[in-house]
Amino acid sequence: MKIVVALVLLVIGSLVFHWLSPWWMTPLASNWSAIDTTIDITLYITGIVFVAVNLFMAWAIFRYRYDPSRRSHYEPENKKLETWLTVITSIGVAAMLAPGLVVWADFVNVPEDADEMEVIGAQWAWSYRLPGDDGVLGEVDSTFVGPLNPFGMSPNDPAGNDDILISSNEVHLLIDRPIKFLLRSKDVLHNFAVPQFRVKMDLVPGMVTYAWATPTVKGKYDLLCMELCGIAHYTMRGYVVVDEQEDYDSWLAEQQTWSEIQSIPPGDAIAGKASYATCAACHGQEGQGLVAFNSPGLAILPSWYIKRQIEHFKYGIRGANEGDTFGQQMVPMANMLADANAIRNITAYIATLVPEKPVDTIEGDPHKGAAYYNTCGACHGAKAQGNYALQAPPLAGQDDWYLKRQLQNFRLGLRGAHKGDTYGHQMVLMARSLQNEQSINDLLAYLNTL
Repeated sequence: MKIVVALVLLVIGSLVFHWLSPWWMTPLASNWSAIDTTIDITLYITGIVFVAVNLFMAWAIFRYRYDPSRRSHYEPENKKLETWLTVITSIGVAAMLAPGLVVWADFVNVPEDADEMEVIGAQWAWSYRLPGDDGVLGEVDSTFVGPLNPFGMSPNDPAGNDDILISSNEVHLLIDRPIKFLLRSKDVLHNFAVPQFRVKMDLVPGMVTYAWATPTVKGKYDLLCMELCGIAHYTMRGYVVVDEQEDYDSWLAEQQTWSEIQSIPPGDAIAGKASYATCAACHGQEGQGLVAFNSPGLAILPSWYIKRQIEHFKYGIRGANEGDTFGQQMVPMANMLADANAIRNITAYIATLVPEKPVDTIEGDPHKGAAYYNTCGACHGAKAQGNYALQAPPLAGQDDWYLKRQLQNFRLGLRGAHKGDTYGHQMVLMARSLQNEQSINDLLAYLNTL
């Protein structure tokens, strides 16, 4: 009887949980209502079968419970019953599969008037490319990818000159316009999914896959990677903003084309030297860093990383938290660099400085630290040399006291909490994997050996 009661309660509990559960599909914001219908059909069929099978089991256990005065009748085959079960099962399976095949037929046939947008996935961020005035996307190849060409644009294809490149996790779409997403991965397997659009598709290295949708509701929606792509997979999030025409045009006008990016002049180290005079007061004439001013070495850092940090200080992504005292001091310093050209100049000058080996200030067990570094090395490199592809700066040769402070800031949410700090989000979890101060010291002791 206990099993009978348990089965009945399982059915009742499941039905109550289903109807009262707050976990349900997000409101639909695209043309794919047919996908919702398909999911509903599958849910109702499997739900009915679940209830029927469990209640039948409860009835059978109760009806044919043990009775010493009763003898069982052995019937190894029942063709009539087997026929009914086969027919009913076939109808149920067909009812679940048929709607999906109908939807899939629509899913693979993109409307002829659909706009195109390339979505690029890389550990662990999104970027986008739109065709320019010619309406054609230029050729790309992974062999061309580098700090000055993160999209891998081919220099031999003039069709790419007017392509609009969006190096941001946020992209805008035009409402009520069908859009074809051309999906490309620069490294491992990713998955493009916007829950409110009901579309998802894998990004397969070496291939260009696609999906399409027509956004129907204005708003800002999460873009998720729904394929396990590495240690920071959970942070690979972006945003899709659906706009009216006027807002979309305004956003689009702010984006740069490949030819505009190519025309940006390189930084002027001579002009940057003059700007660096203010920085030198804290960071040292040779960018070696000064512990007395709590200023880290800059000469060890690549230009792309310094540029990003200066921009983060300027735009309130870093240094805005009240607990980040030293970050707050950097905000007015970063604002002294008037524009992007000034930032390029100063990073060009810093690139000419020769890094010095800092003095070790932290004691720990480097053998234990080596084990902790296994996770860090996935991004920062086996020898902590840094990795541009993953936007991870070098750690070897940096001041250990500075690295310790940054790890503590990430752990406390003083850094990496701003929604615009994509890579900071990833560092928060990594820093929190270090359980205590001793584990941080051990890690830094290991880094000091590299």
